[in-house]
Amino acid sequence: MKLFVAGLSYKTAPVELREKLAVQPAHLPCHGCHLRLGGGLSEVVVLSTCNRVEIYGVTNRSTPNATRLFQDLAGDEAEFAPYLYVKEGQQAVEHLFSVAGGLDSMVLGETEITGQVKVAYQAAQAAKLTGRVTNRLFQTALQTAKEIRTETGIGRGATSVGSAAVELAERIFDGSLAEKTVMILGAGKMGEACVKHLAKKGARSVLVVNRSLERAERLAVEFGGRAVRFEDCLSAMAEADIVVSSTGAPQTVIHRDGVASILPGRRNRPLFLIDIAVPRDIDADVDQLDNVFLYNVDHLESIVRENLRHREQELARCAGIIGERSAALLAKVAGALETPADPRMPTNPGWALSAATVCPN
Repeated sequence: MKLFVAGLSYKTAPVELREKLAVQPAHLPCHGCHLRLGGGLSEVVVLSTCNRVEIYGVTNRSTPNATRLFQDLAGDEAEFAPYLYVKEGQQAVEHLFSVAGGLDSMVLGETEITGQVKVAYQAAQAAKLTGRVTNRLFQTALQTAKEIRTETGIGRGATSVGSAAVELAERIFDGSLAEKTVMILGAGKMGEACVKHLAKKGARSVLVVNRSLERAERLAVEFGGRAVRFEDCLSAMAEADIVVSSTGAPQTVIHRDGVASILPGRRNRPLFLIDIAVPRDIDADVDQLDNVFLYNVDHLESIVRENLRHREQELARCAGIIGERSAALLAKVAGALETPADPRMPTNPGWALSAATVCPN
C-alpha cells in the first residue's frame, strides 16, 4: 500500500480557484466517501481550509491521478490540474506535520490550522474512512504540532498589526492587562480583531467607540464591553489606560487640544494611544503632552517584523522535530504499507458513480 497527499494551496493556486474546491466541514465525510470509492482508496482524509484543499489517502495500487481525484470537487480538470501537487511516503508525512504545526501557513506558526486538521481527521474517522495508517498519521501529526508549540518559539509573538497593538499594550504594562481599561475607537475589522485579542488577554474593561452606535453595541456585547457614542469619545478616553484607534477616517479625529482637556481629571495617570489607522487618526503632536504616549502603525510593523524574524529562526528546530517524528511513524506503519493489494478494493474509477448509493447527500 502507498500513502500520499494530493492537493493545492495558497502557494500554488489563487483564491478564485481554492474557493471552488472548498469543502464545508459537514460535507467532509461525503466527499471522503466518493473519493474512497472512486479513487480505489483504502483510507482517506480530506482537509479543506481557506488556504488549502488536500486529500490524504492510502491506496493498494499506484498513486491515483490527482486531477481525477479532484474532479469530484471541481468538475473542470483543465482549470485546476496545473496547480496540483502530489507527495508520497515520507514527503507526505512531513508535509502534513508541517501543515499541522503551522509551518506551511501564510502566517508562519499560526495555530488555527491545527484545529482544522483535527476536525478533518475526526470527520473522516467518524465516517469510518480512516484505518491503521491514517489514524497513526493524523494522531502523530497533532502530537507533533503540540510539541512544536511547546518546544519552540514558532508561534510566539504577534504577526498582524491588530495583534501587535495588543502585544504593545502588554509590553507597556509588564504583561498584564487584567486591571486596565482599554478603549477601541472604530469598530471595523481591525477594531474587532483588537477587541478579540484584548478579551483573550483579560482586559478588565473594554470601551467600544464608533460612529454607528449599533455596531459599537454589537461588538461590545459580544465581548462583555461597553458601547460609547462617538461624540462622547473624549469623556470615555478619560477613563481609559490604553486607546487603540482604527476608524478609517480620511483625516485625524483626535487632536491635541481635545486630549489636553481630559488630562487634569486623570491625575497624572499615563495615557497610551496606539494609532493603527492609515491615514492616521491621531495628531502627531499629541505625543508632546505630559504623560501621553503615542505609537503609530510603523511602531507596530517593527514588532511584527521582529516576531517574524524570531519565528523564522525557529524553523530549523521545528524541522528536526518533524524529521524525528516522521521517521518514527514510518517505522511503525511500515508493515501496513508493505501489505499486498486487497482484491476486494475497487479498481475501476467508474466506482465513483456508486458512491451516491453509500453517501446520497
